[in-house]
Amino acid sequence: MNRHINKVAVIGSGIMGSGIACHFANIGVEVLLLDIVPRELNEKEKARELTLNDKVVRNRLVNDALAKALKSKPSPIYHQKFAHRITTGNLEDDIAGVAGVDWIIEVVVERLDIKKKVFENLEQHRTPGTLITSNTSGIPIQFMSEGRSEDFQKHFCGTHFFNPARYLKLFEIIPGPKTTSEVLDFLNSYGEQFLGKTAVLAKDTPAFIGNRIGIFSIMSLFHAVKELGMTVEEVDKLTGPVIGRPKSATFRTVDVVGLDTLVHVANGIHKNCPKDERHELFKLPDFINTLMENQWLGSKSGQGFYKKEKSKEGKSEILTLDLDTMAYRSKKSAKFATLELTKSIDKVIDRFSVLCGGQDKAGEFYRKSFGQLFAYVSHRIPEISDELYRIDDAMKAGFGWEHGPFQIWDAVGLDKGLEFIEAEGQKAADWVHEMKAGGISTFYSVKEGATYFYDIPKKAMAKVPGQDAFIILDNIRKSNEVFKNSGVVVEDMGDGILNVEFQSKMNTLGPDVVAGLNKAIDLAEKDFQGLVVGNQAANFSVGANIGMIFMMAVEQEYDELNMAIKMFQDSMMRMRYSAIPTISAPHGMCLGGGCELTMHADKVVAASETYIGLVEFGVGVIPGGGGSKEMAMRASDSFRKGDVELNVLQEYFLAIGMAKVSTSAYEAYDLGILQKGKDIVVVNKDRQIATAKAHAKLMAEQGYTRPPKRKDVKVLGKQALGMFLVGTDAMEASNYISEHDKKIANKLAYVMAGGDLSEPSYVSEQYLLDLEREAFLSLCTERKTLERIQHMLKTGKPLRN
Repeated sequence: MNRHINKVAVIGSGIMGSGIACHFANIGVEVLLLDIVPRELNEKEKARELTLNDKVVRNRLVNDALAKALKSKPSPIYHQKFAHRITTGNLEDDIAGVAGVDWIIEVVVERLDIKKKVFENLEQHRTPGTLITSNTSGIPIQFMSEGRSEDFQKHFCGTHFFNPARYLKLFEIIPGPKTTSEVLDFLNSYGEQFLGKTAVLAKDTPAFIGNRIGIFSIMSLFHAVKELGMTVEEVDKLTGPVIGRPKSATFRTVDVVGLDTLVHVANGIHKNCPKDERHELFKLPDFINTLMENQWLGSKSGQGFYKKEKSKEGKSEILTLDLDTMAYRSKKSAKFATLELTKSIDKVIDRFSVLCGGQDKAGEFYRKSFGQLFAYVSHRIPEISDELYRIDDAMKAGFGWEHGPFQIWDAVGLDKGLEFIEAEGQKAADWVHEMKAGGISTFYSVKEGATYFYDIPKKAMAKVPGQDAFIILDNIRKSNEVFKNSGVVVEDMGDGILNVEFQSKMNTLGPDVVAGLNKAIDLAEKDFQGLVVGNQAANFSVGANIGMIFMMAVEQEYDELNMAIKMFQDSMMRMRYSAIPTISAPHGMCLGGGCELTMHADKVVAASETYIGLVEFGVGVIPGGGGSKEMAMRASDSFRKGDVELNVLQEYFLAIGMAKVSTSAYEAYDLGILQKGKDIVVVNKDRQIATAKAHAKLMAEQGYTRPPKRKDVKVLGKQALGMFLVGTDAMEASNYISEHDKKIANKLAYVMAGGDLSEPSYVSEQYLLDLEREAFLSLCTERKTLERIQHMLKTGKPLRN
């Protein structure tokens, strides 16, 4: 049976329900969002003399909840216009509408009695065969469907989204006693392909997989912090980006999520898992009980492990909770010799052996925490999952870990991990020792580009299912390497398509990357059919190497800087005018030069979570790698559509002048960076490289022909230049921009107007590139520009001067 999801009903419009509704709207699905009817009027309704029978009152709860969600940051929706796909209603007047949906998702309060009542009501209107699932985070699935019809129970299971639904990828699927395999297979496929999730099949056990392991990890740290005499700052320093975890690390994450939420789950595990070998660890330490008694729950209550206060001078200061005195104090810096040893190690996975070998408190902390984690996850199989890779997938997708527990164990080594476990007085599960005795020393291996895991029942390595739709660059980098320098690796992805992958820090675009890009195009033109520019790092590229630009400018090596900028421009033009199709696959941050590269590809296959923009104004220059030219040319193309030319040009000018960055790939269409009808967006980033490869192959097979270089770019000359100059004068006079801001804006205006031509004219791309490069170089001679670049290099933040 082929299922198609065209419309869903979400029951419950709280933070989670509204977030789920928005994410379905993100992918083009119609949503019916329902909530209860208010039982009394609020003051505003009384003032308007409304009654409980008025529709606006009856839908107040759902409408207010959705409106609040849409205003929240980060936004739950890719583009505000997508909110029109959501229809709101209430559970009394509009519940009959669930008869016309393909999937009903319950997201009401976490009380079994209320959920069962909701399901009883829904079954009266549900069409047989319709999927019906619960977003519960811990209530046993088996209890929720009791008393429901056979058809209901066959199509019922748990589908646990993590909050926020748009950003966290974990999608746990928990079967009920009678859920059919067809339903489970469909949800697994739909979650991955359409929702962009990492779908993980979990057993119906307390807290499922993600929260069971995640809460254990946090509770383990709560107990260790006192034992090791560590501060809040020290733990957050050790459990953040250095080990591939979010910047919020441990205590800041608890503040954001809410301590009461964590305590609720921990208490649930303690109550419902009496046979867990670490049962006592889920008991709350004294300092957590004190926080709960004081209602210091984190961000929601204004204070938790951290507290923001204003001094007498009006300056904001972040204070930290001292876990010994339970009083707030000024933040202390946290430094460890072991962390210093990892500064030159770019890949997180390569740091673990160094971190665990540290001879200071940090090394002791890592050995202790990983030893406890390794033991715990080994014993959760087969309790919460039959396959170890599902545990790793859940932690990566639900908690933002770059590497799961078994991957980290592989990184430190099987024997070392067992040593850490024994040092903690723990014991690994028997199957780990059986694996070692069988001559297998890793939980994962790679063979012919595919990932294999240790299959415990079979006592052998087995291929992780579902990989065929993906291309995992880590798995093919060594075996399929065609070219490599310090800036890039070029890989043969098969079917005549190459991929060029940046390898520089933060994927910045320096000389080696530019040389590698040109080499990749050379190779593709000679022996292949197409080229993808893509990687699977956290960010596509944060832009050009501004450190190099700064050094050249300080040393007044203007000829060398001119050559470097000319080389970058020429490389961008090669992206567009090569003999083979070029595809850019941006994701995460794609800024400055990364954006310019993307705009010059034949086609863009963007991940939905792409934050892209031309941000050069922040360091005191204009886009110099073809970005200014490209925006002028795209404005020119829009002139032909009958829009007012000056207004169109101004919009493109402001996209650069205000350093606008999209908050999703869909917003990039509004900025003129992505182009409708040419560029596409994929929701699942794991599929991005494979999708980009497929489009490169298709373009080649359809007979790709190099496009002719453009000589028909319409520029408006003095007409536009005058408008821009008057505008920047007014902005400076009103103190909206500084004198230097005005100078940068005027340089950009000169380029995008095509110079001070006396009348509108048609020019070539090269004409605009020359103007762009000249303006860029002139700004690099300015002291205030150098100050901005230096400030950005030191702080990572733009400077207004």
